Amino acid sequence: MGARKRLGVLVPATNSVAEPDFNRTVGDDVTVHSHRLWLQNQALTDEAIDRMNSDIEAGAQFLAQARVDVIAVAATFNTFYRGSEWPLEMERNLSAAVDTPIVLTSPSVVFALRALGVQSISVATPYPDFANDKLRVYFESEGFQVLNVDGDPSICMAGTQEINEHDPSEIAKFAATAARPEADALFLPCTAWRTLEVAEELEQRLGKPVVTSSQATIWRCLLTASVDRRISGRGRLLADMPAVVV
Repeated sequence: MGARKRLGVLVPATNSVAEPDFNRTVGDDVTVHSHRLWLQNQALTDEAIDRMNSDIEAGAQFLAQARVDVIAVAATFNTFYRGSEWPLEMERNLSAAVDTPIVLTSPSVVFALRALGVQSISVATPYPDFANDKLRVYFESEGFQVLNVDGDPSICMAGTQEINEHDPSEIAKFAATAARPEADALFLPCTAWRTLEVAEELEQRLGKPVVTSSQATIWRCLLTASVDRRISGRGRLLADMPAVVV
């Protein structure tokens, strides 16, 4: 098969969705290598996320030994909960520490929305209100008009593990109700939520781009690894593969 690109993926311990999303999307000439970050099935708290994030540098060092081309921290809340400047600083510090490019999910979503020319967004989430409030602050600080952030009441208080079990058809039903007609795009956060599977279906239904956490992270990883390929069936971002807009 010749030389293959290698993507390293750091995922929360409870997340059983991100790795399948990467593997089913990237193609046979790209391999995915993962390492898990400690997280228990509990409500999201700053303390729990601080504990998980304390594992990131060590996990990245493990993945770097496989000579991966890029390492993704495939998680969303843990990459925006400290505010807008922190994620890119974290990327820079980690990249220098492990001598490998690091991609975080939240900045990847910001870059994806900009690459698609988006200014206003509706957001459908599996998060409780306090996390949704932090999400709004982060994306508004990045210059987007956040029209609404709607948490799915059927899942948002169930705990981190249960997000993985949410049926994609039910996700699509809820997400469609959250998309306001005046929004330029719909954003679906959380790499443990099976949104990538319904992104293209929602785009066809709504007539606007749908950006998901896994989709944006995969897009930026592939560009960082110089994989020049358009991917069908996973939404406009991966179908068009626009360049990163910083």
